[in-house]
Amino acid sequence: MTDTPITIPDTAKRPWKPADASWFRGIQAAVAVAAAAGCVAAAAFHPRQFFFRYLAAAVFLASVGAGSLFWLLLHYLTGASWSTVMRRLIEHATALLLPAALLFVPLIFGLENIFSWASEGRDGLTAAKQAYLNGPFFIVRSAGYFSIWIALALAFRRRSLRQDSDTRQPGLESPNKLCAPGMIMLALTATFAAFDWIMSLDPHWYSNIFGVYFWAGSISGSLALITLFALWARRRSGLERLITVEHCHDLGKLQLGFVSFWAYIAFSQYLLIWYANIPEETVWYVQRSQNGWGTASIVLAFGRFILPFLILLPRGAKRSPLVLACLSVWLLAFHAFDLYWQILPTLGAEAYFVHWIDPLVWTLVLSVGLWTLATAASDHPLAPVGDPRLSRAMAFENE
Repeated sequence: MTDTPITIPDTAKRPWKPADASWFRGIQAAVAVAAAAGCVAAAAFHPRQFFFRYLAAAVFLASVGAGSLFWLLLHYLTGASWSTVMRRLIEHATALLLPAALLFVPLIFGLENIFSWASEGRDGLTAAKQAYLNGPFFIVRSAGYFSIWIALALAFRRRSLRQDSDTRQPGLESPNKLCAPGMIMLALTATFAAFDWIMSLDPHWYSNIFGVYFWAGSISGSLALITLFALWARRRSGLERLITVEHCHDLGKLQLGFVSFWAYIAFSQYLLIWYANIPEETVWYVQRSQNGWGTASIVLAFGRFILPFLILLPRGAKRSPLVLACLSVWLLAFHAFDLYWQILPTLGAEAYFVHWIDPLVWTLVLSVGLWTLATAASDHPLAPVGDPRLSRAMAFENE
């Protein structure tokens, strides 16, 4: 840590250029409207294919938003100083939760096309779970998850924005009162969201570790988004003095750790189910070894763990903005791939991995997400300029 006084650059005190933001948002809005029209047609002609793929895309946006909230809470819980330079960007990323909640609304009209428990034909086991697995309760639970996440994100975001104009606001003491219970609520709701949105696709299958598996993927995927957002801010908004190579190095170390954590949880779930060899559990992996999904399983292991792990091992790779940017895009793509791998095989033999509906749903979800990030970045400064720890964070150096 250097003792030289650090001056906060003026670029950190301003939002994204209004002209650039307005142009970008306009394009994303037009693209989203066109994609939404295509999605309506796809839902009318191919409802099952559409709603399964739309579910994967909607869960992707919700997972990176909830994962960003995890990083925001972790920043406060640990009292970290180095990540202060990126805290506002993380707050902007949590803004994805509101559009994600809105994108879940169309799924209400497709529950019977997605979940077998929502249709009239129920077997004995599914009927026994009817008190939990039913449409109205599913909608109420999903609304509850998003309400809790959005309320937590807004609470921290509003206080952070007040601190920009009133430096007398405390840095960590006040948020800490909400951080610990907030993290517990986030962990519990994310676990049950994974049960509801993905595991209940097959109401006969269960895994006690599935919530952790979903959560590990969401944390890694959201970290890739935050890293990409930070690198964009360095390049396009002149924040090289704010977000330095030292911060990139730490982002790379975190990504290496959580890529490994995802692989550990994924392997643990597979090992436990393989060792127990219970038909009610193994059926999930049998589905993912048939109809071409066996190849997808190998690609997933290679693309989401082996290749990123090898790339991130050298110190130089973690300090290279170009390598981190490319790898972040790669990991976001494989987070989506992972959700497809979890969701689509439930369709059975008709579960083609690539379909003409895919570009429509992903164009809609990504354009909505980019519009949201651009709006957040253009409305407020890109750094928490009122936080007294910001200068110290700018001077951060790895040991």
